Amino acid sequence: MKKIGVLTSGGDSPGMNAAIRAVVRATIYNGLDVVGIKRGYEGIINGDIKDLNLSSVADIIHRGGTMLKTARSEAFKTKSGFEKALNVIKIFGIEGIVVIGGDGSFRGAEKLSQVGIPTIGIPGTIDNDLAYTDYTIGFDTATNTVLHAVSNIRDTSTSHGRANIIEVMGRHCGDIALYAGLAGGAESIIVPEEKYSIDDVCKRLIQGKNRGKLHSIILLAEGAADNSYEIAKEIEEKTGIDVRLTILGHIQRGGSPTAFDRILASRMGAKAVELLMQGEKSRVVGIKGNEICDFDISKALSLKKEMNKDLYELAKILSI
Repeated sequence: MKKIGVLTSGGDSPGMNAAIRAVVRATIYNGLDVVGIKRGYEGIINGDIKDLNLSSVADIIHRGGTMLKTARSEAFKTKSGFEKALNVIKIFGIEGIVVIGGDGSFRGAEKLSQVGIPTIGIPGTIDNDLAYTDYTIGFDTATNTVLHAVSNIRDTSTSHGRANIIEVMGRHCGDIALYAGLAGGAESIIVPEEKYSIDDVCKRLIQGKNRGKLHSIILLAEGAADNSYEIAKEIEEKTGIDVRLTILGHIQRGGSPTAFDRILASRMGAKAVELLMQGEKSRVVGIKGNEICDFDISKALSLKKEMNKDLYELAKILSI
């Protein structure tokens, strides 16, 4: 193998730049050429590809977002778009590709590997929704961003004697809400994996108010409710407590990555290059018990993500 390509695809996450940096520098260290593919699979189709060197990835390890930009490509899913992508890969002499992204990005990587292009996936998504790995790049940073918001909202909530619902990202996986809720001392955590009762939430709020508590925080994963405003309204009507809703949105995607995410991304990026040099063709990199490991792409995508119920129960115990 003489030339490796690297791309980021799907939603961006803090730490993607650290992963790109690791891929580029590990590739060059081992005497190979490396190119950056702009805007994910769309960039392959359009030939938006450039040579990278050591200076290309200088001063990016601490930056959020992705220097290679990202996009979702519908064209890549079509027969004509995919065939064009294969032609571009051949023209540029790319012999292996590192894909940084989530499950949708990995499905594209799986498709490339099935036609003989060695492809390695690195999990870059704030949702932490991939079952084969303990953590994904960007999750820790996003959780800390939410935790900072919880602290700020608690200050103003205490001043006014209010309850606050904080809606965070997580359509199918409630890990951001769970981890930030546990770390932030939330009274209730609502996630898509577990059924919840508004009456139980209201009971906790009333019990807290009766013992003199001046504030209450409810962490809500976006995928757990159709309408967050309706939940806030219902809780207010049932408890008589002033309830405010804060939707954090894309603030969770940005920001300088934490030390954990920078180190994780660096380890995974180097591992991806190592796998390509060893002749691996269809793998994804993960972390289990603080050890960097790799799995077959198809097997990894077939696994179902399970919520950590021990943490969920602990949060309930500690929020009484």
